[in-house]
Amino acid sequence: EATGALLCLDVTEAILDEAIALGYNLVISHHPLIFKGYKSITGKDYVERCMLKAIKNDIVIYSAHTNLDIAEGGTTDTLIEKLGFKKTRNAGFQRIVELEEPITVEDLCNRLLTISPRLRYVNNCGAKTVKTIGFCAGSGSEFIGDTDAFVTGDVKFHTALDAKTVVFDIGHFESEIFAPELLRKITGIEGVLADEKSPFI
Repeated sequence: EATGALLCLDVTEAILDEAIALGYNLVISHHPLIFKGYKSITGKDYVERCMLKAIKNDIVIYSAHTNLDIAEGGTTDTLIEKLGFKKTRNAGFQRIVELEEPITVEDLCNRLLTISPRLRYVNNCGAKTVKTIGFCAGSGSEFIGDTDAFVTGDVKFHTALDAKTVVFDIGHFESEIFAPELLRKITGIEGVLADEKSPFI
């Protein structure tokens, strides 16, 4: 039986310590802790230390990840809503916003800065305005396509060099920090939202 749930974006040692301090035995995260197979658990990195700590303290970890990303009303839809836009259509993990009137690149940049003070972007095409904007919360640069602008969380250097549209990198953390609140809403679990900060200073 669950003694309480802590909802978070990422499972870290600090998150597990918070769950232990609260007396909770359930952590619901957006990102999974484990992305590869393990033959042994020695505590050599933070993932293994988290596994050991969870096992020792009988903490169950449930992660939604791509189920929440692609779901209607999921992470990207929530990001769009928080920015004050209205989604026009879905394109797999990507969501498309088609504005009635174009906005300037500067206006879009200023809106994105409200959730991502460390925003960076490329404008290789020299666009002044945009009318269609693609969004993919998290790491979605592989979906950069035919929209006037694209907003995601992780853009690599060479992807930026090759971009033929305006591409905004708002940060992986910043693009999905709404996920724990969304998990609470979707599951109906009255859990506590973890105290999380981006690892980047």
